Amino acid sequence: MTSAPRVLAVLDDLLRAATREERGALWQLAEQGRELDANLVRLPPGAEVGEHQEDVLDVLLVVVEGSGRITAPDGVLDLAPTTAVWLPRTSRRALAAGPDGLAYLTVHRRRPGLTIKSPAASPATSRVERPAVSPVAPPTPYDGGGEAPCMLDRVCPECGRLSHDPEPVFCSRCGQRFA
Repeated sequence: MTSAPRVLAVLDDLLRAATREERGALWQLAEQGRELDANLVRLPPGAEVGEHQEDVLDVLLVVVEGSGRITAPDGVLDLAPTTAVWLPRTSRRALAAGPDGLAYLTVHRRRPGLTIKSPAASPATSRVERPAVSPVAPPTPYDGGGEAPCMLDRVCPECGRLSHDPEPVFCSRCGQRFA
């Protein structure tokens, strides 16, 4: 990782290269060692990201093109270019693109990676941590009672993000609808 500032993307170029109907992340911050995540997301005209909640991170959403609205339990926020919206963690919201579509940049603290703690390294608690199941390796035997959970239905088919919602409808990162 270098500590020198540098241009990572020119958002206008990315937006011009995408088709009007293209949906999802057009660009993602991917530099090694970063402490932030950022995504340039496009929604085609009339597209929606259903109601969802981010439980862990605050998100800054900046509209760069088009229009739309955020619907929250306490009202509707209109979106236009250069509008910056703070989405506090635990807030419920839905997003809808206007007639010209909507392109926006989201920025938030980088989500910590998933880790597995060995039983010897963690204090004894009543909560049992279950081992991760790799899609490549055969599953490890689970001796904590019951079956190990399968969360593949909570992984976005477009960007691979694991949803914290037990029954997700839309991905909160790229807006893709879950099956």
